[in-house]
Amino acid sequence: MPNVFIVHGWGGDSECDWIPWLKEELQKRGVNATAPDMPNTNVPKIEEWVPFLSTAAANADEHTYFVGHSIGCQTVVRYLAGLPEGKRVGGAVLVAGYRDITDQLSTPEEKEIMRPWKETPIDWEKAKAHAGSFTCIVSDDDPYVPVNEAREFGIALGANIIMDNGRGHFSDDDDVTALPSLLYALLNMMGMPEMEPLI
Repeated sequence: MPNVFIVHGWGGDSECDWIPWLKEELQKRGVNATAPDMPNTNVPKIEEWVPFLSTAAANADEHTYFVGHSIGCQTVVRYLAGLPEGKRVGGAVLVAGYRDITDQLSTPEEKEIMRPWKETPIDWEKAKAHAGSFTCIVSDDDPYVPVNEAREFGIALGANIIMDNGRGHFSDDDDVTALPSLLYALLNMMGMPEMEPLI
């Protein structure tokens, strides 16, 4: 049975956005889906989020897949880059991923929280070596992640890039409480072709 870990974004939790919907859809199909509540969600820190995910997914293997949203995408990629040599997971689907959104942030406090995520390098090659494949989902009207930034994030991972336009930042604020493009991409990555209509 595949395992999926869903990592929410900055200020989020396991019950926000499309996460409850995705968990339910995966569980209907016999997939074990886990969405941990990341620590200190309003002030996310690399040194807290990445080890937390490492502990939650301690038994990850090639039947384990990851979903990230926003800063959760960076968390997943940094986690993968830190895996020991020879360890691989099935893959990751990353929604609204980015390397830098400081120009889109409105307050000095937000920019300071984001600064380490921007300035601490990601070892893209190591991340790619530990995952079977990547898919990135991007919207053309995301207020935080410019399309070019989202595409560059995907290109750095050699990812398949899906444009799901008109979805903003794929959040509750954008009325995105279900994300069929994500479910479809994940099921296909897991080798589980969709057998019933997406809802």
